[in-house]
Amino acid sequence: MTSREVRPTGVRGVRGIPDATVARLPVYHRVLCSLGERGVATVSSEELAASSGVNSAKLRKDLSHLGSYGTRGVGYDVSELIEHIGRSLGLTQDWAVVIVGVGNLGHALANYGGFRTRGFRVVALVDADPARFGEHVADLDIHPLADLERLVADLGVSIGVVATPASAAQDVCDRLVASGVTSILNFAPLVLSVPLGVGVRKVDLATELQILAFHEQRKSDLVAVLP
Repeated sequence: MTSREVRPTGVRGVRGIPDATVARLPVYHRVLCSLGERGVATVSSEELAASSGVNSAKLRKDLSHLGSYGTRGVGYDVSELIEHIGRSLGLTQDWAVVIVGVGNLGHALANYGGFRTRGFRVVALVDADPARFGEHVADLDIHPLADLERLVADLGVSIGVVATPASAAQDVCDRLVASGVTSILNFAPLVLSVPLGVGVRKVDLATELQILAFHEQRKSDLVAVLP
């Protein structure tokens, strides 16, 4: 049986680690990498938590799910924790990525240098516009949509990025899934339907801005009622 709804993996995700914890691990990893670049050898839970925007109790609980408890009075070994979190996030592997939809957003994603430093390698660009075929972006040629399945197979694509208009997103998603891709990052303003076993993460920039606007409005309303 399959489900045609997008679902989070639940309160507990892979290996029993809560999804909320998984969402915070990249933040901890980024902070730790910054500390390591500055030559910091150890960090306390309080310092790491403050730099990550969480409280220390939550951080310690998150890291305990990975089996990292630190040393009382010393804290966490920065290099060891970077390696431990990186391994848990799969950053020690090389993940091949295809971007489908090379408009302004897809173009920007293709040129983003931060992917490679975190273990993600954009290996193919695909677009439905014949005028774009053969165009060179970030050292890659743009291929027609008809090549998608072949590219996924030939290049060992692990993750598909959907950066198309909403009208094309579900078809692209279906083709990625049919090709064997089970992890999709969706930038299209549409909720994608996927079968069981396929993970989808949705990035909606407009929604994020609306959330920020909500908090700004709340602050304005609060100021207005203060004496």
